[in-house]
Amino acid sequence: MENQNYIQYPDMMSGKKILYVHGFASSGASGTAKSLRILLPNAEIIAPDLPLSPLRSMELLHNICDTQKPDLIIGTSMGGFYAEQLYGFYRILVNPAFQIGETIKSLHGMGKQKWLNPRQDGQTDFWVTQDTVDEFKQVMQGSFAKDDVEEHRNLVYGLFGDKDPLVHTHDIFAAHYKNAIWFDGEHRLNDSILHNSVVPVIHWIDDKLNNRQREILYIDLDDTLVDFKNGVHKCTETELKQYDGHIWDIPGYFSRLEPLPSAVKAFRILSLKYDTYVLSSAPFGNPSSWTDKMLWVQKWLGVPAFRRLILTHHKNLNYGDYLIDDRIYNGAKEFMGGFLQFGQSPYKTWDDVLEFFEHIKG
Repeated sequence: MENQNYIQYPDMMSGKKILYVHGFASSGASGTAKSLRILLPNAEIIAPDLPLSPLRSMELLHNICDTQKPDLIIGTSMGGFYAEQLYGFYRILVNPAFQIGETIKSLHGMGKQKWLNPRQDGQTDFWVTQDTVDEFKQVMQGSFAKDDVEEHRNLVYGLFGDKDPLVHTHDIFAAHYKNAIWFDGEHRLNDSILHNSVVPVIHWIDDKLNNRQREILYIDLDDTLVDFKNGVHKCTETELKQYDGHIWDIPGYFSRLEPLPSAVKAFRILSLKYDTYVLSSAPFGNPSSWTDKMLWVQKWLGVPAFRRLILTHHKNLNYGDYLIDDRIYNGAKEFMGGFLQFGQSPYKTWDDVLEFFEHIKG
């Protein structure tokens, strides 16, 4: 996996240890491990070569956890399956292959296989036998064994590619853990997924580890993040005639809208600097708009906006430091923190907004 722009987050997880658990037929020299070292230059990335044997792999991982005491564990595919069982640590499971025994038989087959990345022992191939599959099934019996509220609600995050053609375990994970999050992507990680989906979760965990309280920022949707006005071009003539003067009541209207220029980029940047939420109002006359807004946030903003959508007609009741909104209504004018009226000078564009926040952050 190539790192396109060499974006780095030197303060994120600085001085902390991250255990990376690779996928099937891979190694600690995988592209993901290399990219994590580039992204987080001041974190220690521990990325061992896992043995083929699932039992020996779990033994190795438990020994590393006991001796190294990582602050965070990231596991991908098979590594996510293993990492789920490393209880007591913050964990990010990316497309975890909880049914790894059957997955190997159906996707890889039995017999001689090639290692996909260089191994420290120099081996280039290995054999998958029925004993290997049986060991995976034995280790699978330890999955979801920790009946603990802290584990279920706070320590574990599952990331699931909405276009993953290989592994489909979102519902299995969601039956045991609260933080089951879809992202835009397939099974294998790339730089875009790392930056836009994995880094935001690492950011949340880093804040928790440091007991860091960030300033609270609220951002409106309609005509702030969302190109609301141009949605009329996606409506039929019949709809426009029937809902003349109140197009916001058209069923499904909000699901058709697209972001304003640079809005998604700005949200991602600001979400790494502030405790950022989407704060919007939805018309009572259009019940579908409430669902459509949630679906829009999931589609366009993705992981950084997970569980961060607030719909209200009284924005002034939300405590925070900043509100970005194009209008003064629904309590925006009475908001007790700093109010940036988007679309008006000096905040006409998202580049203007980013310049403002860059200035106040020094």
